[in-house]
Amino acid sequence: MEFLIRKRVPRTIQWLMNVFLIYLIMFTCFRIATVIAFKPASTRFLDLLPSFWLGLKYDLRWIAFILLPIALFSISPRLSPYFSYRNKKAWTIYLGIATLLVLFFYGADFGQFSYINSRLNADALVFMEEPKDNLFLLWQSYPVVWILIAIVGAMLMMTWMFRRVHVGVQDKNNAIHKFDYKRRWHLAAILLLGWFMYGFLTWGPLNVFRAFNLNDDFKSNIALNPLQNFFTSLRLTKPDPFTNAKPYYKRMTKFLSIPGNNNEKYPYVRIQQPGSEALETQPNVVIIVGKSFSMYKSSMSGNVLNPTPFFNETSKQGVFFNRCFAPSYGTARGMFAMLTGIPDVQSRKFSAKNPETSQQITILNTVEDYDKFFFSGTPSQFNNFDELVSQIPNMKVYKDDDFRSPTKTVWGLSDYDLLMETDSILNTKTKPFVAVVHTSNNQKPFQIAENTDWQAPATIPIEKLKVNGFSSWEEYLSFAYMDYCYNQFLNRAKNRNYFKNTIFVFVGDHGLEGDANANYPAAWTNQRLSEVHVPLLFYAPELLQPSLRQDVVSQIDILPSIAALLNQPVENTTLGRNFFSTSPREEVAFIMNHGNGWIGVVNKDFYFRKHIQGTNEELFPISNKPIDEASKKYLSELTSALYETSRWLILHNKP
Repeated sequence: MEFLIRKRVPRTIQWLMNVFLIYLIMFTCFRIATVIAFKPASTRFLDLLPSFWLGLKYDLRWIAFILLPIALFSISPRLSPYFSYRNKKAWTIYLGIATLLVLFFYGADFGQFSYINSRLNADALVFMEEPKDNLFLLWQSYPVVWILIAIVGAMLMMTWMFRRVHVGVQDKNNAIHKFDYKRRWHLAAILLLGWFMYGFLTWGPLNVFRAFNLNDDFKSNIALNPLQNFFTSLRLTKPDPFTNAKPYYKRMTKFLSIPGNNNEKYPYVRIQQPGSEALETQPNVVIIVGKSFSMYKSSMSGNVLNPTPFFNETSKQGVFFNRCFAPSYGTARGMFAMLTGIPDVQSRKFSAKNPETSQQITILNTVEDYDKFFFSGTPSQFNNFDELVSQIPNMKVYKDDDFRSPTKTVWGLSDYDLLMETDSILNTKTKPFVAVVHTSNNQKPFQIAENTDWQAPATIPIEKLKVNGFSSWEEYLSFAYMDYCYNQFLNRAKNRNYFKNTIFVFVGDHGLEGDANANYPAAWTNQRLSEVHVPLLFYAPELLQPSLRQDVVSQIDILPSIAALLNQPVENTTLGRNFFSTSPREEVAFIMNHGNGWIGVVNKDFYFRKHIQGTNEELFPISNKPIDEASKKYLSELTSALYETSRWLILHNKP
């Protein structure tokens, strides 16, 4: 058989067959390594067989992309890798470069998967906008030197293999092939590679959305490869101006309690008048947005590791919402949602970072007789929401260089120093103020600043940490340190003149994906509700009666609800609603998983989601209420209405 192949098949095609096999083994090994590194304990290896079958088709497509130029150019004998030593060297260098790119994409993909359990996509391009600073961040967070050595070493090894295979084919065919050109074999190879590029054994072209028919995030991610996901998502970096919001307008007027609106420019506008919840004291407001403040990791969720004892006790002294959800994962998206009242549904590039969408009307625009401040200890190149914040009229921004404290972590100021300096600045103000503070230390590489009197808790075994939602001891310490910083800030604020007439609002910018099974229904872990579930606390012991609120609310509702306490009318042009109002409202929160393309809503009984391309719909119980088709249909329509309306508003909610 081998002799017949050597006798009939041109050497170039034989070499391509061998190189094809090498690439296929490499891609498969990467997929197996991803499974070994990131497979949830509840997922069986046999459950992943459909992922591997679909993943094989994606891999065949990208291997075909790599090898097609060789097959095409080799139709001309003079361009074949066996025509001359120069051709052999050129094609080997080409394969080396292609392999280096593949290895780079998989290396970046492993980094992203370890960070957010999602495949590499075009969101990563945001790091190219400040390459120097982001390279420094990578240097601090990952063993960059060893990663580069591994990638270059693997590339050199693969190039050596391609060269050895070339020589092996040459040696085996020296006595057989005098003329190395048979058109039918080259045409057959091109047709086969074209078939792989179109989609091996598929009806219709192979696209990224087929992976989401597997109805499981991990299975979908295993099926995809980073090349397929990244280059597909490149097409989605700009907002689509062709939205489908108009058919849902009547549905949204009911959702937003708009009795009627003839304003063509702002069709969702309504004047929010002070209600019975309004305070007569013209209170100050301090909104502290905690980095990765995930509800299921906190003491308020019943987590037995008790990482946030201070915040847990403080939440009992304020109005605490235990079912608050961010519309999506990511700091920039969370800040956009909270400040604008619109979920950031732009598929790839953050709306806060996009010049087409960063200028938005917010409720803060219409709050009168208040000074407005924004505090962040993070350098501006790491703040993907700076452009959005700077668009808010009369907003005074304090960033890392504006503080006296030195940089102590890769993210800039320590959270402790940021909060202490924020308190000092606010204590000098005589006019009512609204201040937004963004803490940033609770993220990799989990650096805890020195020079504080914080005492680290006793070490906890890694097995116990993982069962209760923490991936490492360093993460647990960082979470506990955030609690300490909040404690120190409030203890200091209590001695200030502004404290008694201030509403302190604490919320997470987003949660974190992980194992939440110890305290929450399966959807928190399997469908990743954990990465958007955040604590929300309104703390003002002199102004608000403590209560535990279990109604479903969203980040987009925070500013309208704060405004309701300020005893002044405000203009609301977006989707946020006042959750302090006594009027009936639909208790739902919109959620979008950008990495995997899911949109949905969560209410007190169900989490509904469907793929952005409409390929499938799923309903998951989060209470004892049984699943029914009526609920699924209702939530599906509401999901589409909120998604399409958000898409329209992002482009049209401009001053």
